[in-house]
Amino acid sequence: MQASDVQEMAERVAAETTPEAQETAARLTALMRHLFLYDRGNQLRVLEDSGLSMTQCKALLELGGLGGTAEAWQVSDLAEVFGVSVPSMSRAVDGLVKKKLATRVEDPHDRRARQVKITARGKDFVDTLATIRQTGLQTFAASLTAAQRRKLDAAVDSLMDRDDIAKTFDHLKGVASA
Repeated sequence: MQASDVQEMAERVAAETTPEAQETAARLTALMRHLFLYDRGNQLRVLEDSGLSMTQCKALLELGGLGGTAEAWQVSDLAEVFGVSVPSMSRAVDGLVKKKLATRVEDPHDRRARQVKITARGKDFVDTLATIRQTGLQTFAASLTAAQRRKLDAAVDSLMDRDDIAKTFDHLKGVASA
């Protein structure tokens, strides 16, 4: 995505967003930026050391699903989700297969087609990234005062009625207690 495309998108979204939502987004951006680098970039370092491209990382995270929900994907579907061309995603998947992080499997509905599925090694990598992120966030949470933590918990708790967030939280709670 070109800088001009980003600027155009930002202007379009800003025009469609209330000032209150823009303020919330700015607060979230500040928090996320802080959290992203809070652990001195450990997650970024692991991604860098893996030698994976950003497209490969995104595809691998999507292939990893949430817990036991990893599914096989068509390359074209992955390409659509991330807004890249099918040839670009196919090259990214080829690299994941070469590194034994993913495998191509027969489509159960069309034997001529192939799907992409994460391997145990790929799942281990995704789990490592999740562990690094969780560790950084635990360190950040420990740095908060009790009052700050209560306020943050209340704010985040109010979002748990969203199925997408609740599903992820339930999965992470299960992983942490395992």
